[in-house]
Amino acid sequence: MLTPRQTVPALQLPTVAHGAFDLSAETPDFATLVVFYRGLHCPICATYLKELVRLQSELDNRGVNVIAVSSDGKDRAAEMAEKIGATDLRVAYDLPLSVARDWGLYTSAGRGKTSIGLEEPELFSEPGVFLVRANGELYFASVQTMPFVRPHFQEMLGALDFVQKADYPGRGEYTGEV
Repeated sequence: MLTPRQTVPALQLPTVAHGAFDLSAETPDFATLVVFYRGLHCPICATYLKELVRLQSELDNRGVNVIAVSSDGKDRAAEMAEKIGATDLRVAYDLPLSVARDWGLYTSAGRGKTSIGLEEPELFSEPGVFLVRANGELYFASVQTMPFVRPHFQEMLGALDFVQKADYPGRGEYTGEV
């Protein structure tokens, strides 16, 4: 399990249109928002990522770098990037499922065609949203077992305003006896 205020696992991936991504080389003013999505086959992911694209400049204004990540290959990731209008959003691909597991993501087995007629990959990771501070420490995490009920980016903007103003620490850091 990842723990707030501790260093997250390495994340180095190619992106569709923005070169190589290396989380350890990111230099955000506040944090990097890493949004793991299920893949092109997921219509809920497309809707979710369109909202991220719409609010990306607001996140930028709050010192937050953004990347969307899936275990899809390059072609499917490029199709998703086009589908959601990701001109400025970095869309990474080829996430190894072993790395997904290091991040605490759940893995699902494909079950054939989805409601939009696309074949699910044999195996893929379920969604997760992580805010990683510039020093590589986990600040916030939300991990899903299903494509439903994810953190809302609009709500995140208000939370970012508060935590930055109050210098609010990452919470959930206690790992001692209970």
